Amino acid sequence: MGDKTSTHPGAAGRAVAADRPGSIRNVVLVGHSGSGKTTLVEALALATGAVNRAGRVEDGGCASDYDEIEHRQQRSVQLSLIPVEWGGIKINLLDTPGYADFVGELRAGLRAADAALFIVSAADGVDGATRMVWDECAAVNMPRALVVTHLEAARADFEEMTEVCRRTLGGDSPDSVLPLYLPLHGPEGPDGHASVTGLIGLLSQRVFDYSTGVRTDEPPDAAHLPRIEEARNRLIEGIIAESEDETLMDRYLSGAELDVKTLVEDLERAVARGRFHPVLAAAPAAEGARQGLGTVELLELITGGFPTPLEREAPAVAHPGGARRPPLACDPAGPLAAEVVKTSSDPYVGRISLVRVFSGTLRPDETVHVSGHGLQDRGHEDHDVDERVGALSSPFGKVQRTVPEAIAGDLACVAKLGRAETGDTLSAKDDPLLMEPWVMPDPLLPVAIEAHSKADEDKLSQGLGRLVAEDPTMRLEQNPDTHQVVLWCLGEAHMDVALERLRTRYGVQVDTVPHKVSLRETFGSKAAGRGRHVKQSGGHGQYAICEIEVEPLPPGSGIEFVDKVVGGAVPRQFIPSVEKGVRAQAARGLAAGYPLVDVRVTLLDGKAHSVDSSDAAFQTAGALALREAAADARIHLLEPVAEVRVLVSDEFVGAVMSDLSGRRGRVVGTEQSGAERTLVRAEIPEIEIGRYAVDLRSLSHGTGRFSRSYARHEPMPAQLSDRIREQAENGR
Repeated sequence: MGDKTSTHPGAAGRAVAADRPGSIRNVVLVGHSGSGKTTLVEALALATGAVNRAGRVEDGGCASDYDEIEHRQQRSVQLSLIPVEWGGIKINLLDTPGYADFVGELRAGLRAADAALFIVSAADGVDGATRMVWDECAAVNMPRALVVTHLEAARADFEEMTEVCRRTLGGDSPDSVLPLYLPLHGPEGPDGHASVTGLIGLLSQRVFDYSTGVRTDEPPDAAHLPRIEEARNRLIEGIIAESEDETLMDRYLSGAELDVKTLVEDLERAVARGRFHPVLAAAPAAEGARQGLGTVELLELITGGFPTPLEREAPAVAHPGGARRPPLACDPAGPLAAEVVKTSSDPYVGRISLVRVFSGTLRPDETVHVSGHGLQDRGHEDHDVDERVGALSSPFGKVQRTVPEAIAGDLACVAKLGRAETGDTLSAKDDPLLMEPWVMPDPLLPVAIEAHSKADEDKLSQGLGRLVAEDPTMRLEQNPDTHQVVLWCLGEAHMDVALERLRTRYGVQVDTVPHKVSLRETFGSKAAGRGRHVKQSGGHGQYAICEIEVEPLPPGSGIEFVDKVVGGAVPRQFIPSVEKGVRAQAARGLAAGYPLVDVRVTLLDGKAHSVDSSDAAFQTAGALALREAAADARIHLLEPVAEVRVLVSDEFVGAVMSDLSGRRGRVVGTEQSGAERTLVRAEIPEIEIGRYAVDLRSLSHGTGRFSRSYARHEPMPAQLSDRIREQAENGR
């Protein structure tokens, strides 16, 4: 691991390959935006020989050739896979976006990985979002390590940042988060800041100097020994506390010298089990240098301490019909079970699916079964089909290297799976399987869109379908009440990327319009109306008269139609016509064009003509009667009210409750939910929370989450109701 002095050769200028699961490591990089994840990936690619100093690979591609939108926005917006090799081990590095809007890409990376590297900037520290992801990994016992970056920043302090990580991430076991190395500082510069030139290995008590651009190994100066001793003793005690060898503690307490090999082996086992989380430091290579600070130590940690796919349990599987299957083993000869963790589109190749193979071996040109969970509420249809696998490749930026197969434990890109979407399972066609889905965040920011032109309108449906297929965190809604096409996103940045992809990838230009909520109308009091439809203009005329009474009903009652006609004033065959006309007018609305609900309409009387009465005439009379009743009554506008559950750190509870009150919300309760977190339950009009996904993030510094569900419709305040009526009248 980290205190090994040998330097393993990389895979300079050639594609990496793995012939067995034990020679693979799948590692996801996690950290807030700007923490240095992508820079670290590029430094590791350089150190392993996967790229040259210009960041270019043998095929001519560039390590940083990612999505064009990423270049324009200067931030990662999607999951990227960079495979490298170190000491005969293939390392699949999964670089994830740090911005909260792209948490779906992060969760996909967590699903595909067997261990996580948390990247922490010495300049910014540990933010709330990073703490939440750390807790999620802890809940499933995913092995984790931390890498401190930006050590060159003014006032950056590695030891201080390590202490912050211990307090905020160590939980009940702060000594499970400890450094393996201490930084070695060079002379102070003009600004008084001393750059980090090397690392001091605490277990080996050796200095690894990077000042010349090539890592060298030398003994420490005498001045370093007191600093090493205190940190080393603390590290050894932390390793022993998590050791499976119960005799180590007794030997240590008795004063026996523990050899470095034993300590490293115990450390590696503790890391692989998710019990110990080492802290390392890293920095990109200086100009002309091949190895960046800490890259060798980090690669040795990954290859020696992180688990192989054989050591991690695969997701639960079932038959598409629902019957459970025994747990899968990571066996290349086992039944095929792979999962699509990312879907993207290439203008030349078409749809490309990044898959993680959990069992069996995936080969090109074979037919596989594609099973999907549906997610119909997000615009994803359920499917259960056979598809032919296209070419398999291993990506590096925009370069795709062809590979002959993908074995259990590995990741690969599959071309031309036309029906497969993110989250789908690939399995043998004669033994179909369905993997348990991973948790995806709910998109809670509505964005109403319209085609910019007639040409865009013709392509809109197909473009939206392909967009949603790529991103399961996005939900597509065709609202039947407002007749709007609504994209539900995770935030404004998510929205911007979605609209940009619609324009650049699928050639669809759209305009955003104000999002409408589904309002309703109802009667505030009992009212009567008379509908008279009499026309005679030569030939067959139209004659229908009906009298109705309308009275309000309790919420949720819908529309009731009651027939109380006596003496045949309205012939029996035309009573359904009156009801049809009433219901049609109710659907169109009366005061502001919103559907009428929660009323009882009673047909009391009417008149008919033996020749001129008809179904159409009584439908029209029924609609006129309802409109006349509305003219003499107060029509209430009903707005949808959502039940909102906000999970937030205790320090922001007051601000959140105050904000909810300012949105006409009613807080109905609070309760403690884990350490230093509170769940606030409230009822709030949906018209007030259109942008709450954005506002809560700002209010809680990125740590707050919320969910919403429809509760009921209730009367809108008169002032707001009058304004909406006025807008509706002006729009007619």
